[in-house]
Amino acid sequence: MSELTTTDSTHTGSIIKISMIVVVLAIIGVVSANSFFYAEPGYIYHVRTVMGNEEVVTEVGYKFYPFGRYNAWKRAMTVQAVRGASGNAIRAEKDSDNTSASLPPMSIMFLDQVDAHAEATVRFSIPSDQVSFLKLAHEYRSPENLLRTALMPAFKETLQANASLMSAEEYYSGGRTEFNSEFENQMNDGIYLVRREEVEIRSSKKAKSSANAALGTEQEQYGEDSKTAFVVQKVLDENGQPKRKKQRFINYGITVVSALVTDMRPNQKFIERMQLKQKASADRAIAREQRVQEEEQRLLAIARGEREVAERQAKAKVEQIQKTTEAETEKQLAITGAEKLKAQAAIAKETAEINFEKAKIEAETKRTLAEAEAYQKKVILEADNALAQKLDAEIKIQQLWADAFSKRKVPSTVFGSGQGGAPVGSDAEVKAFMQMLTLDAAKRLNYDREVNKSN
Repeated sequence: MSELTTTDSTHTGSIIKISMIVVVLAIIGVVSANSFFYAEPGYIYHVRTVMGNEEVVTEVGYKFYPFGRYNAWKRAMTVQAVRGASGNAIRAEKDSDNTSASLPPMSIMFLDQVDAHAEATVRFSIPSDQVSFLKLAHEYRSPENLLRTALMPAFKETLQANASLMSAEEYYSGGRTEFNSEFENQMNDGIYLVRREEVEIRSSKKAKSSANAALGTEQEQYGEDSKTAFVVQKVLDENGQPKRKKQRFINYGITVVSALVTDMRPNQKFIERMQLKQKASADRAIAREQRVQEEEQRLLAIARGEREVAERQAKAKVEQIQKTTEAETEKQLAITGAEKLKAQAAIAKETAEINFEKAKIEAETKRTLAEAEAYQKKVILEADNALAQKLDAEIKIQQLWADAFSKRKVPSTVFGSGQGGAPVGSDAEVKAFMQMLTLDAAKRLNYDREVNKSN
């Protein structure tokens, strides 16, 4: 019995210990669940503790807030007007990934009373320093309230005020960039204070035609040279700077990161009017191009005619230059030929003169040589009565007789009767005949064959 009692008490003690452990773990779990949270990147947390303290958490990681509360604020919030959004679709604060406002396209009115639906996006950055952030958190208490009461109204008001600065025609005629720039400018620095004025604008173009043809170009004024237009004048302060309505969120350290107008859709009537205007503009452009084309054709015809004239002139000029060149060439060739003949005549004359002088010199030389030779012969003849010449002549005569004697065709011995003393051609007779001829030749040469001895 005692053993059973001991066993029951041990079992009871174990149950109590387990229960205490479970209670402690439950208390720890409850404390942990209500005292820790994980700070995500890109968010700022407003932490309030049970002791009434406030803290701004900007670092990533687990943070301790003993039985307090915290709000998650995105560092950047976006307000956008796009197609597909319905109403003021603001996400809940706890759905921190979508802390932004998506609106349907905004209905705006341009200066010329043309309504349109605009799509735009503005991104805001909230302050991260503790003083500015706590001031913002105290004023608006939650990101949802900030979007609904401050950022969205500023977005709508600025977009609508920006549309009143220009007309729809100006926007679609090249003013889109100016419109977007002014929207971002007013989101940052405040909305312009403006004054709308009605003015009458006169056209500087004079009428070139009228229904009254009798007046010619001096037409009467019939009111079509002026039109009424609305202009917006910015209100200036005493320093000449535009007055502005400041954005309230600027006072809480909120800044505009970007402001974009992504689309603009005017009403159907304006679209139809713009289509007609575009068609008229296209027709004018086509007519202008046709006129330019006709003008170009006219200029082309003129240029073509001028080119043909220039080609004919150039061809005639080439022919003229060619003929002139040929004539000049012939002239130069004639001049060159004449100069050549003249030079040849001059050379021939000089050659003749040289030959004449040469012949004259040669004749003079021959005469001089002849005179010298004659003088020499004269001196020789006077010296020995031309003995040498006479001897040469005699030798030649003797040679002739000897040659003739040697060639006579008679026997070496001749027999004759000797009657009456008639010659028979014997050697003695021939020799006597030869001596007689020799003596006769010497007589004729008239020289003395005796050698004179000097005393």
